[in-house]
Amino acid sequence: MVHGEEALEQINGYVSHIIYRNAANGYTVFELKGEEEVTCVGTFSSLDEGELLELDGEYTAHAMYGSQFKVASYKFTSPEDAAGMERYLGSGAIRGVGPALAARIVKRFGKETFGVIEREPERLAEIKGISEHKAMDIAAQMEDKREMREAMIYLQRFGISNTLAVKIFKAYGSRLYGILEENPYQLADDIEGVGFKKADELAARIGIHTDSDYRIRSGILYTLLQASQEGHVYLPGSVLVRRAAELLEVPAQAVRDQLPNLAMDKKMVIKNGGEDTLCYTSAFYYAELSCARMLYELNMGMVACGQLFPEQKEKLLHDIEALQEREGLALDELQKEAVLQSALHSILILTGGPGTGKTTTINMMIRYFAEEGLDLFLAAPTGRAAKRMTEATGYEARTIHRMLELSGAVPEEGKRASFERNEENPLEADVIIVDEMSMVDIYLFQSLLKAVSPGTRLILVGDGNQLPSVGPGQVLHDLIESGSFPVVRLQKIFRQAGESDIVVNAHRINKGEEILLDNKSRDFFFLEREKVPVIYKHMVQLITEKLPPYVHADPYDIQVLTPMRKGYLGVETLNGILQNCLNPAAEHKKEARIGDTLFREGDKVMQTRNNYQLEWEVVSRYRIPVDRGVGIFNGDMGRILEINEYSQTVSVEFDESRRVTYGFAQMDEVELAYAITIHKAQGSEYPAVIMPLLGGPKMLFSRNLLYTGVTRAKDCVTILGSRQVVREMVANNRETRRYTSLAERIREMEGEDCSA
Repeated sequence: MVHGEEALEQINGYVSHIIYRNAANGYTVFELKGEEEVTCVGTFSSLDEGELLELDGEYTAHAMYGSQFKVASYKFTSPEDAAGMERYLGSGAIRGVGPALAARIVKRFGKETFGVIEREPERLAEIKGISEHKAMDIAAQMEDKREMREAMIYLQRFGISNTLAVKIFKAYGSRLYGILEENPYQLADDIEGVGFKKADELAARIGIHTDSDYRIRSGILYTLLQASQEGHVYLPGSVLVRRAAELLEVPAQAVRDQLPNLAMDKKMVIKNGGEDTLCYTSAFYYAELSCARMLYELNMGMVACGQLFPEQKEKLLHDIEALQEREGLALDELQKEAVLQSALHSILILTGGPGTGKTTTINMMIRYFAEEGLDLFLAAPTGRAAKRMTEATGYEARTIHRMLELSGAVPEEGKRASFERNEENPLEADVIIVDEMSMVDIYLFQSLLKAVSPGTRLILVGDGNQLPSVGPGQVLHDLIESGSFPVVRLQKIFRQAGESDIVVNAHRINKGEEILLDNKSRDFFFLEREKVPVIYKHMVQLITEKLPPYVHADPYDIQVLTPMRKGYLGVETLNGILQNCLNPAAEHKKEARIGDTLFREGDKVMQTRNNYQLEWEVVSRYRIPVDRGVGIFNGDMGRILEINEYSQTVSVEFDESRRVTYGFAQMDEVELAYAITIHKAQGSEYPAVIMPLLGGPKMLFSRNLLYTGVTRAKDCVTILGSRQVVREMVANNRETRRYTSLAERIREMEGEDCSA
């Protein structure tokens, strides 16, 4: 590892042989010939044999491969003598020119070779084997490479990495100089991997004024983007102005002045919200508007059925009761009502807490629609939730992404990730049931609705008291709030569920009632521990010794859930401690420190953001691929199978046996998952859950957070910590407000119809 500039050495030479190159992440092992031949390792956006390089780095000793030069930074240089020019031209760097032709070119033009190619390319046709067309092609390739190198040298002056420099050059070509000098903030709009902060650092180095109009506009959009990561779809104007002014360190009026300009450029939508304006990025505003329109169109098909055909209602109820008897399913009145409403309406929302019979109701719906000969699709937001739905119903359930047939991005062709199922190619189903709707954000909901054609029944199931989605929006809450669709709220706790203290306590928490912590339960335990080291010790004992035989599960499947990321009982600290205890270092386990995290073979890990481009495959026991696809999503859990230092890759197996290979540079999307936040656990269910609760920020230690954590456990909940903290969480009904307006957009859509 390079610890400072004084540790760096510099070497020069040409690439004589590329030993290994990982095209996915640019990691390259090659021989550099200079005063002596040296094996070099590093990450290069592009590299050809024959290239002349100036490298900064340090010599390291690899246990298997011996002495290597680890490259920290590099620069391309141009060959200055005839031998270097011949070597470069004949290396394969220029398509269509091999060693023999390169030798003839250099023999003819000597040290002037590159000058001739640059200024008089037609003279190359004087050489046997080169036509005028080929001469122009050689010159064009040399010009492209020269322009790229000059651009990279220029961008390196501003501290831009080579990988990012290549992206910038491919996006703008020779226009990049004007763009950087006038408006470097354009990079944040156009280039993946460049956000406002990076563009702002670049602008400061270039000398752009802090009160530049471009900077303020980009900062406003960045503020809205940051708000979306908190779940907001919009911000009130006063909140946006305050946040953006603090970020940019400019007067509030300077921010206000730019809002109309962004609206005129159609990058923002500003709506009148009464006392304050509502400020959206255009993408979020039109996402909500599009959802409202599609819901309206979907709902129009059967909205009046219940009123127009009362005799049909009677027949339906009779059919449902007869089916109930045949299937041996005992439904209460609300469950029957839910099945009836699902038959009468295009859209139905079914909600209720744990143990209230949502699964039984879904099973009855499935059997009713199957008897009617209708095609049925089941889906859930995550792989774990889909698997649970399959086990509970006996019908195949898929993730929403798989149901919509996600196709990956192809950056070199300018193709973004997208869903194959959409308005032009809708899902071929008569009924679609989606579970765990509280997890679905506005963007995923928009994609789902695009693929549902009018005439299809859409049944949305979820627990409205759980935490809202990790992504922007609170779709389930807003659909219920709109009052525009039939909603059935299941409330009765059934006998079997009532025997579980997990279910009973979850409902008590939801009502704000005190829960029993007397340890007389068979599935809900509380261990009062006031000292953090003692909590660590007992947590490890529970995972390794006590809980696995009690819940008949592997220690890997027992999950620690915590409200926080930071602190002694936060995710970051707990993962380090649990890794050392549950997956300690061993001679046969490879490990690698990537960024601030030490990853080890066998580690439990989690994907931390949606990646629609990652390819996965499922292999048979003989390592033959039996299924392939794209997309690994925020919250997906897996285990590290292999760390390969030579290729700088990490192989991870996720749920459903999906295997993914990450380059080291991509591992910033992955984190250890022995402990995860309660928010990240949404939609998942674990045999046993351990929650350390010893105090923290009031906004995190809330009732619905505790409720969500408790309801993630199937067989056992164990709380370690303070009795008083648990009581305070039950009493704390303060929910952080999300700024969303889907309910309002739905009501507006209905209002327009009435006025028409």
